[in-house]
Amino acid sequence: QVQLVESGGGLVQTGGSLRLSCAASGQTFSNYNMGWFRQAPGKEREFVAAITWSGSSTYYADSVKGRFTISRDNAKNTLYLQMNSLKPEDTGVYYCAARRAGGIWSSASGRAYDYWGQGTQVTVSS
Repeated sequence: QVQLVESGGGLVQTGGSLRLSCAASGQTFSNYNMGWFRQAPGKEREFVAAITWSGSSTYYADSVKGRFTISRDNAKNTLYLQMNSLKPEDTGVYYCAARRAGGIWSSASGRAYDYWGQGTQVTVSS
């Protein structure tokens, strides 16, 4: 079992920045590929960004490319999402997710992940 706890959400104005964190425990963090997803009210959950177990490869949704940066610190068992130039459409609950590394991994698919955090709310005001 992997336990994931997100933090860092909050209320920010358009153009502002936030840094989300996801603290992992229960298993060896560096054995897992990680992802960030978000869900806005009344909408389906959508992929935001993903990173391989080593941090050597990252993937982004087109809507956040150039504004968001995913990173990880395996020594601290923590995943990050730096969000800059925030827009009202970035509002939602942000979830981190984990998938044990190895084999085929569809990084943008929620079904590809085995463990999920409880989420942290991000609200961007216009």
